[in-house]
Amino acid sequence: MASHAASPIEFHLLVFLVIVGVVVSSHDDGDEKLPIPTTLQGPFKPVTVPLDKSFRGHAVDLPDTDPRLQRMVEGFEPEQISLSLSTSHDSVWISWITGEFQIGDNIKPLDPGRVASVVRYGRSKSALTDESTGHSLVYNQLYPFEGLQNYTSGIIHHVRLQGLYPDTKYYYQCGDPSIPAMSDVLHFKTMPVSGPENYPRRIAVVGDLGLTYNTTSTVKHLIMNKPNLIIYGGDVSYANMYLTNGTGADCYSCSFKDTPIHESYQPRWDYWGRFMQPLLSKVPIMPVEGNHDIEQQVKNRTFVAYSSRFAFPSEESKSFSPLYYSFNAGGIHFIMLGGYVAYDKSSAQYGWLKRDLASVDRRVTPWIIATWHAPWYSTYKAHYREAECMRVSMEQLLYKYGVDLVFNGHIHAYERFNRVYNYTLDPCGPVYITVGDGGNREKMGIPHADEPGNCPDPADTVDDFMGGFCAFNFTSGPAAGKFCWDRQPDYSAYRESSFGHGILKVKNETHALWSWYRNQDMYDKTGDQIYIIRQPDKCPPGGKTGWRSPNGDELHLPHAMGNA
Repeated sequence: MASHAASPIEFHLLVFLVIVGVVVSSHDDGDEKLPIPTTLQGPFKPVTVPLDKSFRGHAVDLPDTDPRLQRMVEGFEPEQISLSLSTSHDSVWISWITGEFQIGDNIKPLDPGRVASVVRYGRSKSALTDESTGHSLVYNQLYPFEGLQNYTSGIIHHVRLQGLYPDTKYYYQCGDPSIPAMSDVLHFKTMPVSGPENYPRRIAVVGDLGLTYNTTSTVKHLIMNKPNLIIYGGDVSYANMYLTNGTGADCYSCSFKDTPIHESYQPRWDYWGRFMQPLLSKVPIMPVEGNHDIEQQVKNRTFVAYSSRFAFPSEESKSFSPLYYSFNAGGIHFIMLGGYVAYDKSSAQYGWLKRDLASVDRRVTPWIIATWHAPWYSTYKAHYREAECMRVSMEQLLYKYGVDLVFNGHIHAYERFNRVYNYTLDPCGPVYITVGDGGNREKMGIPHADEPGNCPDPADTVDDFMGGFCAFNFTSGPAAGKFCWDRQPDYSAYRESSFGHGILKVKNETHALWSWYRNQDMYDKTGDQIYIIRQPDKCPPGGKTGWRSPNGDELHLPHAMGNA
């Protein structure tokens, strides 16, 4: 009998599984312990978890009177404190707001120069011996229509700390020491230095939070999983579900058909910042913009609140735009793309993406993970194939450079895909995961486009903001000649309508554990779990090789995992 010599990846996998104990994992199915599957076992047979009608959550916004949304500081003391990363381990941004917002007819913006932007920090709580200064700004949300209330923010401060040690706990205070108006002493931990064996311990992935009672459950569960970094898939405060007078609705276009412009109640941003401060003052958040963050105002200005309130490593990553950028966190290179800014092949974003991908050294950052808001792959009826023009423009570039994993939001449900490229199962394609189930007031995504009567009219799938039409009928495979499949597509591995969040634990340069948690479960019980395994020997960036399953063949696939 001929012997089989294990490949380097197979040997690495065997050693890894023995070390981490995958063969007797804590993946629960009742009291039974089941092994955690790996992407090498895929593609998996599609699984749909039936809707748990006993749990619909509480997708109702927290009222303005909720104590967690109130301003708890005085004068120019800092509030809404948050962290974000620069492009490498040695630099972190700290942001906060001082002073009170104003809303009404006769608003007078605060003077940003009135309060200094200072952070004092150090590795000892009792010795904050280093100091950095930054810049400040005030933004306005203005409407050129009678009867609509205008808004001006408090003073927003952004300070960049540099020269930090990797994987190190720092203590800090922010504010203006000359007033004095300083925050309490807070702390954060820097990212590990970039390298193939260094990774953040736990990366939380969440999107479409809003500020509902469901949101509070999601955030509570997320905090209990102790993340070191938060990747945010867009749609932050959902302030644009309100009129400027504070009247809100679950469906803006249904309830407010006659408004001359899509209004927004900006104090919801302040409420969101206050609610999230206990988490974001300690754990950095890296967001992408969503459609609910557009917030058009006078002179067709958009994304003003979003791009003012967060600090982005735009200059450091040479994108020079808050709507797309990149950064490193240990051995991962993250690419944050903008789905609501030009992405065609002649655009500034496409040119930047091409340069950024070409500059990645996979010996230093073996993993490339991309994030944007509206998914290219989704089987839910809501927003079905809405981002097709972006996919047509950019998918080939991401495939060429071997992007390993993609996170999206927008769909208010959970879905994980088999490795796919151009709607074809492909072992070198990325793993796409939609985690837009943070809990916002627009309710949960439930219907699927492949169910009888649910396939949308192609003309209705055009993105309202970006325009363009690229979503044509499939030309091959089981759905040839149709706009939708008549069953769950082969490229969809697992889908479930529940609110929740995900945690990514990258173990080494080829193995990462992905876990998705439902809000209705205990925080340590997974709803979906899989090891994502890179194969750089079989899928080298720029010149991939490997099988590609024929799109037209009926596949015999192993069952997907999850507690289905």
